[in-house]
Amino acid sequence: MHRHLVTPDALLADTCVLGKEEARHLQTVLRVKQGDEVQLFDGQGRTRQAVVAELAKHALTLSPSAPVVFHAKPACALTLFACVSKGKHMDWTIEKAVELGVARIVPVVSARTIVRIESEDRDAKADRWMRIAEEATRQCGSAWCPEILLPCSLTESLALVKATTPTFVAALTPEAKPLRECLLPTANCQLPTAQAGWFVGPEGDFTPEELAQLLEAGAIPVSLGKSVLRTETACLYGLCVLNCVSL
Repeated sequence: MHRHLVTPDALLADTCVLGKEEARHLQTVLRVKQGDEVQLFDGQGRTRQAVVAELAKHALTLSPSAPVVFHAKPACALTLFACVSKGKHMDWTIEKAVELGVARIVPVVSARTIVRIESEDRDAKADRWMRIAEEATRQCGSAWCPEILLPCSLTESLALVKATTPTFVAALTPEAKPLRECLLPTANCQLPTAQAGWFVGPEGDFTPEELAQLLEAGAIPVSLGKSVLRTETACLYGLCVLNCVSL
């Protein structure tokens, strides 16, 4: 089944007309034909079956063939605080986080983050990552696109850490307990219920001052074992574990 992201208004309309750029993927990549079925989704939990009614050079018309279906959000809204990784690693992290059902992604630029993002480039970066997230949502079959915030400094992220309880932070310090121990029912911490956060540092890890700031904001330091994981691996490790305990 082909899937296509549309606006909420277009999904609810009696007829959905896609312009040349909007229809490009369906026409030039998937090469849909008249009568083909397409599942429309708006990224806000709604899907609707439709059929290709008309193909034109600069437009494509879809006719809904079934009522709108609403899909509930995951029971636990996961927020990924990810220090921006270099090259295409951040793109990959966002793609896989979407597949794992993350609700929100907060790109963070910390002291040791290799990639530096100027204030005037934040919107463009967020737009690019949003396009990657939308494509990942289309591919994995989810009805919900995550929220992607503008890149921020670690200090700027602290208020959101305080509001996202519990937030666990991957730490290499000796006092960090294994993540599995922190998630046991008998552990002295709040288990994920309606929300949880997962904070992962950059390739060079947090500075001692940054980790102290995170702990003061309420983040819970956890260990991921004896191996030192790449930042993108650590991001997915935590999301997988939190997904399991919050189902």
